[in-house]
Amino acid sequence: MGSAPWNVESSVALRQGVRGVDVRLPLLGLGVYQTPRGEKTRRAVSAALRAGYRHIDTARLYGNEEDVGRAVRESGVPRAEVFVTTKLWNDDHGYDPTLRAFEESDRRLGFGYVDLYLIHWPVPGRRNDSWRAMERLLAEGRCRAIGVSNFLPRHLDDLARTSPVTPAVNQIELSPFLGQRETVRVCEARGIVVEAYSPLTRGKRLRNPVVADVARLHGKTPAQILIRWSLEHGFVVLPKSAREDRIRQNAEVFDFALSFDDRARLDALDEDLHTDWDPTGVP
Repeated sequence: MGSAPWNVESSVALRQGVRGVDVRLPLLGLGVYQTPRGEKTRRAVSAALRAGYRHIDTARLYGNEEDVGRAVRESGVPRAEVFVTTKLWNDDHGYDPTLRAFEESDRRLGFGYVDLYLIHWPVPGRRNDSWRAMERLLAEGRCRAIGVSNFLPRHLDDLARTSPVTPAVNQIELSPFLGQRETVRVCEARGIVVEAYSPLTRGKRLRNPVVADVARLHGKTPAQILIRWSLEHGFVVLPKSAREDRIRQNAEVFDFALSFDDRARLDALDEDLHTDWDPTGVP
């Protein structure tokens, strides 16, 4: 095994837990969005676990849940040490459809439970029924925690009007170029852990001169600077790569800190850059 970046100091406690069991989410995870199913996903997950990652983020939409489950089982790392997230896709919203979709995801993963189950997208008119089903899964111990993804404050408000259960997590796109400050503020006020997906801007801003200069000052790569930015803002961060060398590099972010000036320069880069989905128009 590699030198694991996961420990109590580099994880965050979630507000939910089953029967009083503390649930801790590692601050660094491997995202497998657009990693092709089959051998490429299995190799990426295996490389991440060898490098010390203990957090893997997949989804029904990605088509690689089965490969994630196989790689975790074959890794030699005890299942209880690996935090696995998957997500409910848009076609599966509704109370009974959500329960069925979860069963299928759980079957593909092959674990018998999921650490974190998220609503992938705030589908209007159906998301609250889906959330009720997820509350049931949480109460039954099928999930250790439940949360949402791509939810803006109005979507969180809508959920709160119909449910006493606050999401443990909101997974949104975040980087210095997309700060989403109001959503982050609302999540922090409600005790919702914020997860940053596409923290590397899908490569679109890795050559930005400010990022490059901060990287030079610290002897780090631009990708490592962007990951560290998320960590220092208190976000759980999910860099995605299928290359073993990049996967290892992306974990080497716990041995340095950004200065106040570094953070200010990076924060000033915010340009509302959505590199993937933008839920702004979703009612």
